[in-house]
Amino acid sequence: MMLRYALQTVRARKGGFLGAFFALMCAAALITACGTLLETGLRGTIATERYAATPVVVSADQNVHQTTVKHKKGKTKVKHKAKPIAERAWLPGDLATELRKVPGVREVIPELTFLAEPLAPGGAVDKDRPAYGHAWDSAALTPYTLTTGTAPKADGDLVIDRRLAERAHLEPGDRLTVQSTQSPRTYRVTGIAAPAQEVRHQTALFFSTTEARRLAAHPGQVTAFGVLPAKGTDAAALKRSVSTALHGTKASHGTTAQVSAGDGRGPVEFLDAAAARTKLVSMGGAMGGTSLLVAVLVVVGTFALSVQQRHRELALLRAIAATSGQIRALLGREALIVGAAAGTTGALAGLPLGSWLHGRFVAMGAVPATLQHTVSVFPPFAALAATLLGAWAAARISSRRIARIRPAEALAEARAERTRPAWGRILAGVALLAGGAVLVAVLSVLRTEPASTPVTFLAVVVLASSVALLGPLLVRAAVAVLGGPLALTGPSSRLARANLRGHAARMASVVTPLTLLIGMTCTVLFVQPTLGNAARAQAREGIRADWVVAAQGPGVPAEAARRLRTQHDTVTEVVRTTVRVGLDKYAAQGVTPGGLTRTWDPGVTAGSLKKLTEDTVAVSELAADQLHLKPGSPLKLTLGDGTPATPTVVAVYAKGLGFGDLAFAHDLIARHVDNPLATSVLVSTARTQTQLATTLSEFPGIHVLAPVAADSIQAARQQANAEVNYLAMGLVLAFTAIAVVNTQAMSVSERVREFALLRLAGATRRQVLGMLRTEVLSVLLLATALGSGIALAVLTAFSVGMTGEAAPTVTPLVYVAVVALAGLLALVATALPGRVALRASPVTVATAKE
Repeated sequence: MMLRYALQTVRARKGGFLGAFFALMCAAALITACGTLLETGLRGTIATERYAATPVVVSADQNVHQTTVKHKKGKTKVKHKAKPIAERAWLPGDLATELRKVPGVREVIPELTFLAEPLAPGGAVDKDRPAYGHAWDSAALTPYTLTTGTAPKADGDLVIDRRLAERAHLEPGDRLTVQSTQSPRTYRVTGIAAPAQEVRHQTALFFSTTEARRLAAHPGQVTAFGVLPAKGTDAAALKRSVSTALHGTKASHGTTAQVSAGDGRGPVEFLDAAAARTKLVSMGGAMGGTSLLVAVLVVVGTFALSVQQRHRELALLRAIAATSGQIRALLGREALIVGAAAGTTGALAGLPLGSWLHGRFVAMGAVPATLQHTVSVFPPFAALAATLLGAWAAARISSRRIARIRPAEALAEARAERTRPAWGRILAGVALLAGGAVLVAVLSVLRTEPASTPVTFLAVVVLASSVALLGPLLVRAAVAVLGGPLALTGPSSRLARANLRGHAARMASVVTPLTLLIGMTCTVLFVQPTLGNAARAQAREGIRADWVVAAQGPGVPAEAARRLRTQHDTVTEVVRTTVRVGLDKYAAQGVTPGGLTRTWDPGVTAGSLKKLTEDTVAVSELAADQLHLKPGSPLKLTLGDGTPATPTVVAVYAKGLGFGDLAFAHDLIARHVDNPLATSVLVSTARTQTQLATTLSEFPGIHVLAPVAADSIQAARQQANAEVNYLAMGLVLAFTAIAVVNTQAMSVSERVREFALLRLAGATRRQVLGMLRTEVLSVLLLATALGSGIALAVLTAFSVGMTGEAAPTVTPLVYVAVVALAGLLALVATALPGRVALRASPVTVATAKE
């Protein structure tokens, strides 16, 4: 019975439910899109290319592990956690002997994979296909076969893949310069090879075995082993046999050899895709969580406005003996009907949205193309369930007042908005305000970006929620302040003042999404600049070098740094990586210790950098606080490739944002990274820029820059990284902007009868439109103050926690653009439905049936 009434109501009031439908649909689309990203991170396929013809691959474990044992109340709990390392872990080459003894093994092929970038003319190298070097002996793993020419035999020989040969117009006998882990070298192309199946995500260069070992720079070690089965042995049986034989075998640097087959080979080949899974789970979860919180706030506000517009209808139902339970049931079923339609539509729309979002992340380099976008029924169904639950909960929350009060009170409130304060709402708003203040306080003591980022956006949503609950009081307070000026600016302003004062709850429903839009947008736009500018400022202050050498390609070779070194000059090579202390990740860099203080000053507060060797480490104040370190303390850690080390702390420095948390000797880090080329070289010298450039003329793509120019390049890189975050949160902001338009349009469209009565009382069409403009500008002023206050409080706390100073970076022009855009949305969403509402004859509207 109640369902039939709900269907009839929805059918009869399609326009009234359109706003709620649109809000729910956008929420479902957003949740579905974020869900597909989360699922891609959890279950996304990484298809193998290089190991396509290799059923079983043996590689080193790419994780650090931690096992904790807890004894409580006579029970023992064992927890095991693993986190990925930043670089490729290597295996001992002599492991091949044990593998060849395994029953069912026909052949074991050692694999070497290392940096090898061809320096071909512009446009010849596909940037979407990173180039790797291999020994020709391992070509059978794909397999690659020669289409023309011969295999590489001498150290100067090279075989390239067919795609590179076509793009660079190379043939056997031509010369090609390759930048690998050593100095660039020119090779003679002896052959062109083609894979048995399409290889879309990498370029392969094959060297002689001796040259490949030299370039790999890991003597006695290999990247992996390809294990080929004997005739009659299937891959599953071979994997079991190899796993059994290698059980407990310790591989390179104390990691354990792992055996992969089928889809498990892809993560071994594409380490960046495997690491991107964790990043995508984090990103999808953060986006989805923020989207859900914003959606709940917007949908509750939309339903509250919808119920408020139907106050007279619901009051009449109460007057003709409808019980509180029946009213709640009616509104709940209406919400479920609208939610089902909106959720289904939005979930379907969210699938292509998620695909587009994944494609943009790939294009920006945040996610590698090798991690394939995964879509299943789970995200759409989860979005539909969340939409139904959200719609039902929003209807229940919005109907509490009308369902609880006596019928006579309901009829009285249908004509005039309630002026007495709703103490329950006020207490809930104060509680949320207190909760937001606590989050802001917590944010001010968080000193790592992964910890502070989710708290940042959560604080904005919680504070905006307190604005939603305290909105009527805030509107009345704003009217008390603005009432005097409005009374002096004409009849339209006086009408607007009366409406703001008499319909504070209605106006508050418009203030909330505007506050959220301004607060969230300012936070998203200024969080990254606040952190990035502080890091660059520390780097500018700490770089004492006269010149900075940088490369357009993978890095600056060690030979280039050696050419620059003279008796009176200091040259500091800088190579970057990430290490693990326990399971925690820390940014690290290796720097040349000799004469370091002439080029590099991280602000040492304890100890001395003069003691920096391969057995020691300098740490930032943040790392020292977190790990309870001081000069002389041992630090147990895992280097980027899984190598355990325990250096001694010799210095503590202040500029951790600009120079990372840990600083090692350059040679130590260079031996344990995939790319040992320096990211930059700092030069303290009396020589000129031209003289340095002449010295480095043999090295292609190397530039000598002033520190200011190097800083500008770093700023451009930070902006590129920030664009990923802008895109991630852009959808949430777009949803919030849609909510602003939706809520404003609903608020104006419901006032058709009010406008007609004003016209009959003598107000002109221009005066009514002027009243609407004054109302929306007053609301915008209040929302701007609230949203800006929320953003400023959150950004200041973020700045205090991350940089130690209450100095958030706010670009005035960008801030003005945000407020202007919010105002434009509000004005357009008011003017269009307002003009439509004023088209009809006021007599017709005033005498029409409600």
